[in-house]
Amino acid sequence: MNVKELVRSMGEKARNSAAKLALATASGKNAALESVAEALEKDKSLIVAENEKDLDQGEKDGLSAAMLDRLRLNEKRIRAMIDGVGEVARLEDPVGKVYDERIRPNGLRIHRLKVPIGVIGIIYESRPNVTVDASALTLKSGNAVILRGGREAIKSNLALAGVMSRAIESAGLPAASVQLIPTTDREAVGELLRLEGLVDLIIPRGGEELIRRVAENSRIPVIKHYKGICHVYVDRDADLVMAEEIAFNAKVQRPGVCNAAETLLVDEPVAEPFLKKMIPRLKNAGVRLVGCERTRLIDPSVGVATEDDWRTEYLDLVLSVRVVNGIDEAVDHIERYGSRHTDAIVTGNEKTAEEFVKRVDSSSVMVNASTRFSDGYQYGLGAEIGISTDKIHARGPMGLEELTTYKWVVIGSGQLRE
Repeated sequence: MNVKELVRSMGEKARNSAAKLALATASGKNAALESVAEALEKDKSLIVAENEKDLDQGEKDGLSAAMLDRLRLNEKRIRAMIDGVGEVARLEDPVGKVYDERIRPNGLRIHRLKVPIGVIGIIYESRPNVTVDASALTLKSGNAVILRGGREAIKSNLALAGVMSRAIESAGLPAASVQLIPTTDREAVGELLRLEGLVDLIIPRGGEELIRRVAENSRIPVIKHYKGICHVYVDRDADLVMAEEIAFNAKVQRPGVCNAAETLLVDEPVAEPFLKKMIPRLKNAGVRLVGCERTRLIDPSVGVATEDDWRTEYLDLVLSVRVVNGIDEAVDHIERYGSRHTDAIVTGNEKTAEEFVKRVDSSSVMVNASTRFSDGYQYGLGAEIGISTDKIHARGPMGLEELTTYKWVVIGSGQLRE
């Protein structure tokens, strides 16, 4: 079977599985998730052994220490995956929810009904835990999933998908509810993106290059975010101690993720006292700083920020700093250079906070909190399938609700339209 035939066959199996999953009860799906958790626990040694093969190959291929760390599955990370599956099982099932009920003057009773999307294709890189997280969320929301992980994790992902598929089948649901494309051939991605009629939605997770390639080549709707250029704006009415802690956490706590801050904006009236404390602290943490002219007047050791810096998602211990004149200039900067992912304001002025929330067009807007909270687990979603900066269907961290759509249900008693 060639790649085209293989992927199409998987699409057909997924479509058949999706029809059965849509009828599954919440208890049936939860039983399947519990079976998955038990199987992951039972087969830990197999998973670790396959992961070691990926790690060995990664070292031979010259993967960086950071990439190898993202790839590694140890006891703690497998336990986190098992706990995550259990947490998804405990979440309320959105499928079958009735809402927006109304009765028309002619007696028609109308409501909306939450239903699964159908078949979801997920294309991702590096981290094998995505295989488990994505499968748990799609299963709970009644969707079949076709997974396409990165070549560097192929053995780990195949082991995880195999364990989950067998566990799901043992619980009475279709084995093909979870499928992983078993080849690293890049042609497989193209074939998946052409399965219109079989696959309903594509979700890419990874770097900007991957996401753009998927969005440009897909015949199927794509939910995505390209970059996470996140800002922290320290307003003139901010508690500067709070602001210092928030800015530090947003940049340093985990700099290589999409919700880490890449630009610090500081209001002119508080710029000097704030930056004279903030800059040394960031430097002591290993952060390389580049800034505008006003920033460099306060501390000449800060590098010169170029136009490209304001548009860069560093994903590293690098931070751009700009002194602005009030909220108008801060919002204008975010509008011009931001990616509509996550932006934060630190202020003690409620009116300024309200204005920031209204004017900043991002999927998550924080008030007196770190951008690092833009995350499905932190929002109480149990887990997330990704973060969307699109405006249609889903926005921000995507949990179970975002993996459903709805149908209108109209109940009559013989009414006819005149």
